[in-house]
Amino acid sequence: MRIRSLGVIDDAVVELSPGFTAVTGETGAGKTMVVTSLGLLLGGRADAALVRIGAEKAVVEGRITVSAGDSVVVRAEEAGAELDDGALLISRTVSAEGRSRAHLGGRSVPVGVLAELADELVAVHGQTDQQGLLKLTRQRQALDRYAGDAVAVPLAKYTEAYRRLRAVSVELDEIVTRARERAQEADMLRYGLDEIAGVEPRAGEDVELAEEAERLGHAEALSSAATAAHAALAGNPEDPEGIDAATLVAGAQRALEAVRSYDPALAALADRIGEIGILLGDVAGELAGYADDLDADPLRLSAVEERRAALTALTRKYGEDVATVITWAEQSAARLTELDGDERIDELTAERDALRAELGGLAQALTDARTDAAERFAAAVTAELASLAMPHARVSFAIRQTEDPEGVEVGGRAVAYGPAGVDEVELLLAPHPGAPPRPIAKGASGGELSRVMLAVEVVFAGTDPVPTYLFDEVDAGVGGKAAVEIGRRLARLAKTAQVVVVTHLPQVAAFADRQLLVEKTNDGSVTRSGVKVLEGEDRVRELSRMLAGQEDSETARAHAEELLATARADA
Repeated sequence: MRIRSLGVIDDAVVELSPGFTAVTGETGAGKTMVVTSLGLLLGGRADAALVRIGAEKAVVEGRITVSAGDSVVVRAEEAGAELDDGALLISRTVSAEGRSRAHLGGRSVPVGVLAELADELVAVHGQTDQQGLLKLTRQRQALDRYAGDAVAVPLAKYTEAYRRLRAVSVELDEIVTRARERAQEADMLRYGLDEIAGVEPRAGEDVELAEEAERLGHAEALSSAATAAHAALAGNPEDPEGIDAATLVAGAQRALEAVRSYDPALAALADRIGEIGILLGDVAGELAGYADDLDADPLRLSAVEERRAALTALTRKYGEDVATVITWAEQSAARLTELDGDERIDELTAERDALRAELGGLAQALTDARTDAAERFAAAVTAELASLAMPHARVSFAIRQTEDPEGVEVGGRAVAYGPAGVDEVELLLAPHPGAPPRPIAKGASGGELSRVMLAVEVVFAGTDPVPTYLFDEVDAGVGGKAAVEIGRRLARLAKTAQVVVVTHLPQVAAFADRQLLVEKTNDGSVTRSGVKVLEGEDRVRELSRMLAGQEDSETARAHAEELLATARADA
């Protein structure tokens, strides 16, 4: 994969060919627009300040040559992108209000998709990355990246065990440290369960008792009504002259029975009246039984009301009805088992101890893998520094642990541990013979730090390469012979990858396969940046300007031509 072209914020179009491209220009000429634009294309943070005053938006477009089957192509196609003649088109639009939109292969995509592709496409390095290399965490990450699966595999196992240990420890601490609160909660639950157990409520009992209480409270009225209804249907023995419904219906049936044979319709009515008579008899019998069975015992009513009061006391505290109270009791019993579960504490303690022992073993495996990788990594970086005008410099790693009585046991010692293991990794530099190895944060100058970072990146290029490298003034603080060696080393790196360097150093620019000049123009109201490919005489003039600040200086021109000749001889 190669970046073929980049349409950037100031309306310039940068053609980036394979090999080594140097981007130069006077201070403030906008060379970093290449870095900024590429950062936007790769999912970087959008800033409304990038939009020219008075404009509605800024647009960055990139055309990247890819090969079928590349992981980038697979991910892009998953996002709906389509290739254009073997190239992947990426664009990013930033509005004056700060809103951002991204397009990949003609399809609108979330900015996060561009960020996913970034690691596969381009490695961007600037002066801030040099400062990042001073952090111990970054140094450990660099070593782990170099080690590859040798560290990644045990680190994944360690991380999984570490997370489980943290979860177990948190749960165990909660159980132990909240013992008082748990004891209070358990006492409240026991009280409630004892109170409910004393009443022994039964599901639906409250509804049944309410109905019974209603019946018992109106027993006299119910009995009187049932007796009167029975008399109306079946007659009253104490009133032989009274007329009842059964007698009237029977009379009606007899009247029809005498003539039913003359008309089928009338016969049907006679049958229906007969059915009514039977139904009246049944109802009358049930009314008689109801009146006889009706319990008007005031003692039973008192017992029912007392039972209802007991249930009401429970529903007032534990639920809306008896069914809810029973559910509360079931849940509380389960919760009480948890609170009283000393067995759970024992289980968690045993699991924690087992995880700590496992973590110690995995931490030792990580340390061993890092120690082995550190020797090879340091030797490779040291060899690269020899190519960067630091022939006597030596790089090494210090891998150490901090003792901690609360830590995990590794090698017979209790040491502090974290999510990445127990190791503190520090990159050391001895810049010349006789100098003791010192942390690069203390023992390296700005120029030395630039070269160490470049050496580290070159080593990575041999083990975990990316197709394109972008260095933003990575040669800051370097000059003279060291700058020549940096240019030479970047040219060698460009044989296997696309290298783009924003630089102020003519010694570096001379080794580039192609040099781009970024120029700013101002018409009095709008400042624009333009990009020009330098060839022949134009390139000599630019290198002369970079060397002496004078394009037409014969001495500077001679030096520029000498630099170009030296670079061509190394090609």
